[in-house]
Amino acid sequence: MPRPRPRAAAAVLLAAALSLFATACGSGGGDGAGTGGRHRVTIAGSDQLGGAPVYLAQERGLWAADGVDATLTTLPTGRDALNAVLGGQAGFGVVGDLPAVTAALGGRDVRIVAELSRFTDWRLLTRTDHGVTGFAALKGHKVGVPQGTNVEYALSRMLASAQLTAADVTVVNLAPNQVPAALARGDVDAGVTFPGFYEAARTALGERYAELPFTGYTARTLLVAGPGADDAAATAVLRTVVRARQAGEADPAGARKAVVAQVKGALQPGYVEAFQPRYAYGPSLSPELLAQLAEEAAWAKAAQALAGPADRQSLRTRLRPAPLRAADPAAVTLTD
Repeated sequence: MPRPRPRAAAAVLLAAALSLFATACGSGGGDGAGTGGRHRVTIAGSDQLGGAPVYLAQERGLWAADGVDATLTTLPTGRDALNAVLGGQAGFGVVGDLPAVTAALGGRDVRIVAELSRFTDWRLLTRTDHGVTGFAALKGHKVGVPQGTNVEYALSRMLASAQLTAADVTVVNLAPNQVPAALARGDVDAGVTFPGFYEAARTALGERYAELPFTGYTARTLLVAGPGADDAAATAVLRTVVRARQAGEADPAGARKAVVAQVKGALQPGYVEAFQPRYAYGPSLSPELLAQLAEEAAWAKAAQALAGPADRQSLRTRLRPAPLRAADPAAVTLTD
């Protein structure tokens, strides 16, 4: 039997995960009040550190105090988690900012109920023998990136910092975990991926490893709700997230251990120790978030030829502040 290609194998694994998720959770689109006034919810996770309060809540069983029975499943990317929400396999999703923006531009019913965290410590991964000594040097080179995720937008900001665009490079669509190996083989000259794979690239490349730090893009991890998730359920979920964030601030080391335990090998303890302190946690809904979503929407319309409106007023309708306002009024600084 021929060996399956990496992208085909990844697609099969993702389809299997979503199938198991749907079987375990039933109809995720109807997340809301369950029996006895409790809220039975399904959550599709992705960025484990960006959504750390959700994982901490799951590991420590914090949901029960707010009347929530939560099922949490982790998928490879925020794009996959969002597809689970839009497809009805989950009522809520932990997703990156760009997948939410592109879904909105595509006319999908995506509802942003909170920003969970912010992160700016990006790296362009490359090799010492491929001549990429600065972002301007990317011109004419192959760059691996998981397209459709906020990592692709990070690449666009890196290129823009050197007055380049995606047309100046050859973009190679790779799964996040494929970037280190593609660099090691020489299939690409540089790559941008999720921080959890930085160390894998360092290991794969050894003495040939090089990186260019970049802080010109703040990635925002969002909690989105599907069309069938009611406001009462969203408020209950957010109340737990607020308490989980407070618990993480009171005991950072314990919170990191809880995330490592909950993600079951997806993140190594050393990575969590190093990178979780680099995230700023919410939850919140702010004018700054809306401004960034509008900037990303303008980029996505140009890059992907999406038809939806990208103005702030249109994007504002995708933000649903009522649940967070009920859970933590001070966290909502948007104007109505």
